[in-house]
Amino acid sequence: MVKLKVKNVNFNYASVPILKDVCIELDRSEMLGVVGPNGAGKSTLLRCIDRILSPQEGCILLDGRDIKDMHLMDLAKKMAYIPQSATHVFPATVFDTVLMGRRPHVGWRSSEEDLEKVLDTLQMMHIEDLAMRDINEVSGGQQQKIFIACALAQEPDVLLLDEPTSNLDIRHQLEVLDIIKYIVVERGISAIMAIHDLNLAARYADRILMMNGGHIYAAGVPSSVLTPENINHAYGVEVEVINHNGRLYVLPLRPVVKR
Repeated sequence: MVKLKVKNVNFNYASVPILKDVCIELDRSEMLGVVGPNGAGKSTLLRCIDRILSPQEGCILLDGRDIKDMHLMDLAKKMAYIPQSATHVFPATVFDTVLMGRRPHVGWRSSEEDLEKVLDTLQMMHIEDLAMRDINEVSGGQQQKIFIACALAQEPDVLLLDEPTSNLDIRHQLEVLDIIKYIVVERGISAIMAIHDLNLAARYADRILMMNGGHIYAAGVPSSVLTPENINHAYGVEVEVINHNGRLYVLPLRPVVKR
């Protein structure tokens, strides 16, 4: 069953086109990886889906309903967005920050059940030891896990992740994406993940959308999208793609020299 549908979305900053006729269908229990070079439109696409930005053309449907017709609080009950980073973080404990994820469901008064959900989420993300720390006193990588925990505590139907591993070391990259993948499958939610690391995209995404210049250049299962030809065209890099024990690995070789 289609959970989210992006239909012919176009978005411009001033007169500069950023997204051009983008179409996506996302099912339940599916993780979609969005890849592409810098400036391809990945972050803009996520912001349009979360209604932070408004497309000039096209529409975005959630359970068949146009998101522009939904009250923002109703949308927040169904969709959670995790940005690349937060430059201004309001002083609060880690526990209270994650508790804010429950607000679309309960308003400002939290129940015992809400507190338990926050604790469970902190434990799932392995950051329960940070619960009483000020969020501004933890590392960038720890903050990233806290923001993901806040989104998971929101219990969304659709999870939007913009470079969720950008501040994490390799161990925590795998740990966080293992958790997200588990939740997508077990809770039957949908996720869209914009990510630079092609190997992580190949490992965790059910399907991959490769963007280039605001267009969808290729879409499908990882093996059909992450080909040397596609990567060469979109990124201007020669690569070798290796299949080892059923996993796809992208090995960069050299930039393409344009003559």
